[in-house]
Amino acid sequence: MPIATVNPANGETLKSYEPMDEDELERRLELAEATFRTYRTTSFTERARLLTRAAELLDEDRREIGRVVTTEMGKPIRQARAEAAKCAKAMRWYAEHAERLLADEEPAESDVRDSGAARVRVRYRPLGPVLAVMPWNFPLWQVVRFAAPALMAGNVGLLKHASNVPQTALYLEDLFHRAGFPEGCFQTLLIGSGAVDDVLRDERVKAATLTGSEPAGRAVASTAGEMIKKTVLELGGSDPYIVMPSADLDRAAEVAVTARVQNNGQSCIAAKRFIVHTDVYDAFAEKFVAGMRALKVGDPLAEDTEIGPLASERGRDDLEELVDDARHGGATVLCGGERPDGPGWYYPPTVLSGITREMRVHREEAFGPVATLYRADDVDEAVLIANDSDFGLSSNVWTRDETEVERFARDLEAGSVYVNGMTASHPAFPFGGVKRSGYGRELSGHGIREFCNITTVWQGA
Repeated sequence: MPIATVNPANGETLKSYEPMDEDELERRLELAEATFRTYRTTSFTERARLLTRAAELLDEDRREIGRVVTTEMGKPIRQARAEAAKCAKAMRWYAEHAERLLADEEPAESDVRDSGAARVRVRYRPLGPVLAVMPWNFPLWQVVRFAAPALMAGNVGLLKHASNVPQTALYLEDLFHRAGFPEGCFQTLLIGSGAVDDVLRDERVKAATLTGSEPAGRAVASTAGEMIKKTVLELGGSDPYIVMPSADLDRAAEVAVTARVQNNGQSCIAAKRFIVHTDVYDAFAEKFVAGMRALKVGDPLAEDTEIGPLASERGRDDLEELVDDARHGGATVLCGGERPDGPGWYYPPTVLSGITREMRVHREEAFGPVATLYRADDVDEAVLIANDSDFGLSSNVWTRDETEVERFARDLEAGSVYVNGMTASHPAFPFGGVKRSGYGRELSGHGIREFCNITTVWQGA
């Protein structure tokens, strides 16, 4: 894929960039290592000051960078501005809480005495330059949720962003530079995916984080394992959205629409498989399909647009293939399902029912505004359908029955269980998945400690 901004609303190439050559890449790796040697010794107070300033600048830039994001990957403009605001909020959260999250820990006095020590501390120390391989779907948020905790922990960042959002990638480097971070603290590497392996093998790079596809995660994890380097992976998701008879059906159906089509349906944590108890299936399906049909598809720069184009032509083709495979396998198309005429990579909000295990859409992630409906006779069947997936990122449950809440919280194979609400990431809560959705956690104290050397400091009498 060329490193270029291609407007998904019309297919027009707006800007193209040449990949960095070997000399420039070497210069940047050398700078990252040199900067880390001094930046790691800065105080939490100084890091917080710099990160807070970055948040202020991002707030000031929200309208401008929102337009860039929308032009590069097609999300509705209001969502792009909201993404920028969310990033600023996360920066402030880590600026405020990082020192507490990484404070020295002291074991119980009895354990200290038992070890023969006068004092024992557990200290969190930064690792060094961390490579972040990031996707296009939330081009600001995916980066900031890595960068904010990493920088507050004393690490430095090397960003390999998706090749179709180069302007956003360069903006992020400039943002941290304008905020006053030392040169080399956060650098964007304009390189193709083929160069990632060499960067990860470089001894100066100490760890990596990747959000993206399963094949990309396998490649990074394989190289990192060979080099014995820490990784955090957030890969695909095919999240279940379970509706039980005690649920508020109107609210569950309303939220279901947003949960499926946020970011034009291109979200790993978007609800994708809607598993509805048979007693309320028909009523829910009617409300849900009506909500999906009512969405306004159009120019993503228009303030009233709810669904914009998919980010790439290949992405639309992949989605269309999943729908066609299900249709040919006997699924019923309740709405949508046909590519519209005209320019741009649009696909309509689509709902499929009658899904079987043989259909590709049952196994693969539908990365676009396509929902699948399942009928469940009881809690056991709902759990069975929900867990019948290679993915385990998040999950949604709608019920007022506390016994059911506890059952789902215990048995759903997912990194999160959201009850009577839509999955969303928040800086205070750990984020990540199980199974083929990856491993490790981002955000919260768990996330900031992922790229720390957890050091035991033992002192004798």
